[in-house]
Amino acid sequence: MENQKTDSGRRNFLKQSLIAGGGLLIGFNLGGTKLAAQGIISNAAAEAAVEFNSFLSIAGNGLVTIYSPNPEIGQNIKTSFPMIVADELDVDWTKVNILQAPLDNSKFQRQVTGGSGAIPHSWKRLREAGATARQMLMEAAAQRWKVPVSELSTADSMVIHKAGNRSIGYGELAEAAAKLPQPANVKLKDPKDFKLIGKAVKNVDNKDIITGKPLYGIDFYREGMLIAMVQHPPAFGMKIKSVDSTAAKSMPGITDVFVFKNNVAIAGKSTWQIMKARKALKVTYEQEQEPESSSDHDRLFRELLDSKDATVRRKDGDVETAFKRAARVITKEYQCPFLPHSPLEPMNFFAHVRPDGVELVGPTQTPDRARSVAAEITGIAPEKITVEMTRMGGAFGRRLMADFVEEAVEISKQLKAPVKLIWSREDDMTGGYYRPAVRYRFEAALDASGNMTAYKLRGAGMNAGNPTREHNFPSGSVENLLIDSVEHKSPVSTAPWRAPITNFLAFAEQAFIDEVAQAAGKDPVQFRLELMDKAKKSPVGKIGYDIDRMKKVSEMVAEKSGWGKKKGVYQGFSVYYSHLSYVAQVAEVVLDAGKPVVKKIYAVADCGQVVNLSGARQQVIGGIVDGLGHAMYGNLTFKEGAPEQKNFHQYRLIRLREIPEIEVHFVDNGMDPTGLGEPALPPTGAAVANAIFKATGKRIYNQPLTEQDAMKGAS
Repeated sequence: MENQKTDSGRRNFLKQSLIAGGGLLIGFNLGGTKLAAQGIISNAAAEAAVEFNSFLSIAGNGLVTIYSPNPEIGQNIKTSFPMIVADELDVDWTKVNILQAPLDNSKFQRQVTGGSGAIPHSWKRLREAGATARQMLMEAAAQRWKVPVSELSTADSMVIHKAGNRSIGYGELAEAAAKLPQPANVKLKDPKDFKLIGKAVKNVDNKDIITGKPLYGIDFYREGMLIAMVQHPPAFGMKIKSVDSTAAKSMPGITDVFVFKNNVAIAGKSTWQIMKARKALKVTYEQEQEPESSSDHDRLFRELLDSKDATVRRKDGDVETAFKRAARVITKEYQCPFLPHSPLEPMNFFAHVRPDGVELVGPTQTPDRARSVAAEITGIAPEKITVEMTRMGGAFGRRLMADFVEEAVEISKQLKAPVKLIWSREDDMTGGYYRPAVRYRFEAALDASGNMTAYKLRGAGMNAGNPTREHNFPSGSVENLLIDSVEHKSPVSTAPWRAPITNFLAFAEQAFIDEVAQAAGKDPVQFRLELMDKAKKSPVGKIGYDIDRMKKVSEMVAEKSGWGKKKGVYQGFSVYYSHLSYVAQVAEVVLDAGKPVVKKIYAVADCGQVVNLSGARQQVIGGIVDGLGHAMYGNLTFKEGAPEQKNFHQYRLIRLREIPEIEVHFVDNGMDPTGLGEPALPPTGAAVANAIFKATGKRIYNQPLTEQDAMKGAS
């Protein structure tokens, strides 16, 4: 197996390329706005320069190296970050080398992947880094040619003097440019002059992914390392009573078996040997907490929704009086199950605990959390713990947690050896940290003219915290509004799941608003637009969304989809705001042998400036497929605390043949970028459910959709 390059190897490559060609190194701290520059003209200088937390280098041969600091989980950040720098630098993209930066939270801010916030956070800082280098290169050329900088321009890694009919490459200017003082202010490009930003650029790891290069944590190999797996309790709320590991320890290739915390660790030479030894373990458990089954959750939800002990999240006007005076009241409840994250690559991590430090390598969305737990377990100072991030084969929020890192560190510490921990698929699916199960109760009051005069929402969740977004639509458009929540503390562990909370809240809210529109005798799209106009003209309380942007995507998707103008298809609409972006969707359903089939989904996204057009399209399409698949099929149930679905033969995912045609459009409004990794998922389920209603006459209130009556056909 090919060894995965370590951070030291990458640094050596960088130093060699700089020393060989002289060169300019621009260090840019993503935690601030000031950039530092210095010439690289000696080994000592190169050594010092490598210590910048994130930087752009230009070697004498014209090679530009850019470090990408944020973890890459398929959201295309490793391509998009360098694109932003390279565009402002006016560099030839074919001469850019991109490397993953290790953790260095003394210099970086937000070295995290989560919440769709990386591009919004770093957009201006990255542009300034490229623009600063470009300005210094132009000043170096101006001095060489003895002409004003104002006469110069740049393109494709060249400084150009049009009046003198001459040009020079960045590599030839790099060393001289490094000796110049850094400009206090630099002018950023007008967006109309972008050459890379907004275009379709291939993922920089495509070739390595396709050819099977060891990019992922599960590929990582270190000579002399042990492999380890962990036997977890079979159900939530259980603890170990006794362990007989005699047979397992005697099996070929097994190095050690031991108990730590509430788990049994097995270490050895190969995954297969360990998996066989794990089956030979004899572990007995006892109940520590009252076990919960899915039937218990149904009962608990009913109790929570009727509870008088709720936390009020928002209250506008006189809700009670408005409901008493209503001409009509609509009340509906919606429920979703727990869901595993199900990344293609199961949890894994490499740890080497030494007396003088800890080395961590693997797939993590929160490298600083990984370092913190290692410091806590080992007692070693954080500055002596290194974290290198591999590419991740999916995460969806699961790798925000660090339980698998803790296990790798605990085992390495116990065995005093380098260890790669690997979870099986069953470990991954039953190992906890799921999307919370939630139930919502919505109530709307209509007057005699079909106007919504009052609105209530109660969210009840299993370890969900606040399962509402009290300042999102339709808040601000209704004079009388009450949003509150209640929570049950379940032994089933939960964690953020792609588009946390909004992944189902959007379904429930948008399905309910559709039903209210029907009761009011109004077109579903027009009903929402009227509410937005009302919020714009006469806002009530805080509005946490941009009304104009939400209206724009709604109107645009209606136009692109031919809303209400097609025959033979049934359309459903949904619009949602999350992670600072707006996505509206229209799903189209046809009846096949009387049963509804999703044939096409139109999506319009407003995420501000699109950085990489191909990457952005993939994010929207991926979010829709994820949202559709889990709304249709996803379901994790429990029996006496144990997950009943343990692998993909029991847990249903969407299949290739079930993915509809997806047409994606973006709003070009010139605004700075906002999030895109998650916002396309929340609206999908409701758009589909609303289309299914049009086709069958049956509303859907629970997920998964395939288990509901509407999927059996028309009334």
